[in-house]
Amino acid sequence: MHSKILVPLDGSKTAEKVLPCARYLAAKFKVPLELLTAIDIAEIGAQISPENTRFLDTMITDGLRRSEDYLRTIAATFHDVDVKCTVEKGRSADTIIEKGEADKAMIIAMATHGRSGLDRFLLGSVAEKVLRGSANPLLLVRATEETKAEGMAAFRTIIVPLDGSEVAEKILPEVADMAKVLATEVILFRAYHVPYTAYAGDEALYGVNYDEMIAGVRDEANEYIEKKAAELRSVGVASVSCLAKEGLAGDEIIALGNRAPDALIAMCSHGRSGVKRWVLGSITETVVRHSNDPVLVLRAG
Repeated sequence: MHSKILVPLDGSKTAEKVLPCARYLAAKFKVPLELLTAIDIAEIGAQISPENTRFLDTMITDGLRRSEDYLRTIAATFHDVDVKCTVEKGRSADTIIEKGEADKAMIIAMATHGRSGLDRFLLGSVAEKVLRGSANPLLLVRATEETKAEGMAAFRTIIVPLDGSEVAEKILPEVADMAKVLATEVILFRAYHVPYTAYAGDEALYGVNYDEMIAGVRDEANEYIEKKAAELRSVGVASVSCLAKEGLAGDEIIALGNRAPDALIAMCSHGRSGVKRWVLGSITETVVRHSNDPVLVLRAG
């Protein structure tokens, strides 16, 4: 299923808030885990005055040593898990993406905010670059004051937003594998609505009953997700439920996550690819930015 879990850290307490999820997944998947810190030499050099450049090598050496000590301290918080500590020189996002390219079966788990400094990287910016540049499954935890860095998380529910497209459905094999290993319930979710622009100004639709129209859309949404639920059950997922709700997708996904116990939201990113660039779909970006639940994002295509 997965070869290992990569956890980028920058030494900040904020970045460490992904650790409970990493501990849980590493223990459940029974895979090794790699803690990674990247030292940006160019950033260090840019922040020291010309007269102090002679101390650059010493500063780099000290930064590497401190980072190694820090990662070993974090590694000690994992039990019965094979943990590797890696400190590399380079830009954080580039280093993470390169590691992902070398191992496509690896999950990358990281917090979505941090703070920058001499030997720290801005996780908010780095997370967005990794989202757009990596094809690996990416587990994102939005760090808030309430998010804890200690202990172990648990996922009791996996929420899977679907919109009827083949792109969104590409998350389903990943979810099926996870649900069987984690013994979680899967909720297939589809938000639906009738955009005003779909019928405004169309004389052929004057007099059409809105309730009848929305009922048809709702029935279609329910039929679709029930079909996908049957497919998941056929491959061994024990607990699958379906929910269709009228409303805007991003808002409804986040609201469902708030109601569901110990939820993980799993979804594919919509967008278009280009040369070393990925533009996220607006719904994925909304959920990643505002959900209080961890979000597993798989780049489609």
